[in-house]
Amino acid sequence: MSAWFICHPDYNSGTQDSDIALIKLSQHATLNSYVSSVALPTKCGTAGTMCQVSGWGVPCSLCSVPVRYPDTLQYVEVPLLTGNTCLEAYFFQMTENMICAGFMEGGKDSCQGDSGAPLVCDGELQGVVSWLHGCALRKKPGVYTKVCNYVS
Repeated sequence: MSAWFICHPDYNSGTQDSDIALIKLSQHATLNSYVSSVALPTKCGTAGTMCQVSGWGVPCSLCSVPVRYPDTLQYVEVPLLTGNTCLEAYFFQMTENMICAGFMEGGKDSCQGDSGAPLVCDGELQGVVSWLHGCALRKKPGVYTKVCNYVS
């Protein structure tokens, strides 16, 4: 359970810029084979690095209704993409506080219900699932809050 949470003061619900928050738990989490921590980034990620995104979101963009969420945590390996590739995919929507990851040919991505999920690259939290345009669509990679911009 959470004791409190705080959204970033620069969060913009229109652009999704600074889509990041802190949650203080009401008690310490018990770390075990199901619950673990991840290191904050020591530097920003590099394009081409393979990363793992995990979450409890729907496993497909065109699932039947009603949507059935998975019983087990899902994950997929996706590469970090260059800033230029992200801009080509989402021209005016990308900000300096966002990164994208995925395959431009589509097929693998985070999906609805994964918002807030971690994007872990080389053992560090490089991104947090922010928004997407469908799931695993061609030329529409996943967009993540760029965590390294918020670490000081």
